[in-house]
Amino acid sequence: MSEYISDIAFSPTVKDYQEKEGSRFSYQKVAESRDWQNTITDRLRSFVANRDSFYLATVNKDGQPYIQHRGGPKGFLKVLDDHTLGFADYSGNRQFISAGNLQDSKKVSLFLMDYPTRSRIKIWGEARIIQKDDKLMEQLKDDDYKAINERAMIITLKAWDVNCPQHITPRYTLEELEPQIGDLKDRIKELEVKLESCEPGT
Repeated sequence: MSEYISDIAFSPTVKDYQEKEGSRFSYQKVAESRDWQNTITDRLRSFVANRDSFYLATVNKDGQPYIQHRGGPKGFLKVLDDHTLGFADYSGNRQFISAGNLQDSKKVSLFLMDYPTRSRIKIWGEARIIQKDDKLMEQLKDDDYKAINERAMIITLKAWDVNCPQHITPRYTLEELEPQIGDLKDRIKELEVKLESCEPGT
């Protein structure tokens, strides 16, 4: 049985490598004082609600990993309870790599990014696919998104942690930039009016 929540990532082999490289002592101290969390807190709930995409990692029976970008309306990844996340799996390119991998291993990792604030949260869990559950499908659907919901992906959270912001380049969506763009357009119009009212040569 694991001693710390962070042992989900810090396996004995990882700890041996940390020991070799001189970082094990500091990570041990962190685990003792403020280990990773395994419950969905208000902080994580808010972070999830504001995401319009995330990265999902699965692995097949040969140990071959696969990372998939999942996107949708803001908040399409939903908190179902203190230990469960879920999202509607809409019709797509029908490769089914993630879905197929889950038949081999239920283990998944998620990376949730907030580029403007240079914040990222990593999640470990186990996922399962559910079909033909009308109540669950209704709970996960997004009213303004018209794609066909073929199945639900449910993730039981095992651990989560916050990464440092180092090397995260801020990036912004058009929605995030629109208020500033609107202010600039208004200012341009204001200056154009002033220019038009100026007499030639002034």
